[in-house]
Amino acid sequence: MRLTVVGCSGSFPGPESPASSYLVTADDDSGRTWRVVLDLGNGALGPLQRHARLVDVDAVLVSHLHPDHFLDLCGFYVALKYDPDGEAPGRLPVWGPPGTSARLAEAYGRPEGSGMGAQLDVRVWADGEPVRVGPFTVTPRRVLHPVEAYGVRVEAPGADGGPRVLAYTGDTDDCPALDELAADADLLLAEAAFHEGRDEVRGIHLTGRRAGEVATRARARRLVLTHLPPWNDADRALAEARQTYAGPIELARPDAVLDV
Repeated sequence: MRLTVVGCSGSFPGPESPASSYLVTADDDSGRTWRVVLDLGNGALGPLQRHARLVDVDAVLVSHLHPDHFLDLCGFYVALKYDPDGEAPGRLPVWGPPGTSARLAEAYGRPEGSGMGAQLDVRVWADGEPVRVGPFTVTPRRVLHPVEAYGVRVEAPGADGGPRVLAYTGDTDDCPALDELAADADLLLAEAAFHEGRDEVRGIHLTGRRAGEVATRARARRLVLTHLPPWNDADRALAEARQTYAGPIELARPDAVLDV
């Protein structure tokens, strides 16, 4: 399994990165490469095309319905429907929280049920119930954010036949679901949008320190910090995480490709 960082800016696109989006790939037993996108925030659709043809994407997994995590699905819809070479075959599976279909229609400026369903097959997460996409088993867990939000645990066979686990927090503060989501993960992709001592409000985002605490409790083998707003000091988030987690830590960078 391989993770490509498409966008890692928190809350809105920054000068060096679009908002949240990650491409995850793995091969099935026949050698066919499957591609799923975790979130597709504003600004991400363009850079995504550096790493995959849009018609080759097998599913989009939406953590929650803030614009920095889903808004570029509107552009994806346009690309699938209006390509002069013809509409893309089939419907793109999109998993998201309740209300995803209505929110997409609203964002695009059309009534729900007015035609986007011909291109986008929108399905609703159920907390703790796995879904299958090719070689991937994806388990959503409800996390702690002001709107209904989900982290996802993505599992796929490794080259040695054993399972590989990518855990993605989405947007959340620390909560019990994160321990199950990230348990023994090979890579924990954790948001760290807040700074200790600056952002005192709870129930919205992790700090680097709290992300490190989650990684330690869950015995994650590697921690990657993401969703860093443009006004943040990324090195400060990294230093906070190193206070609470002794394993390998790095910052998400646009276009970085990480083996899981």
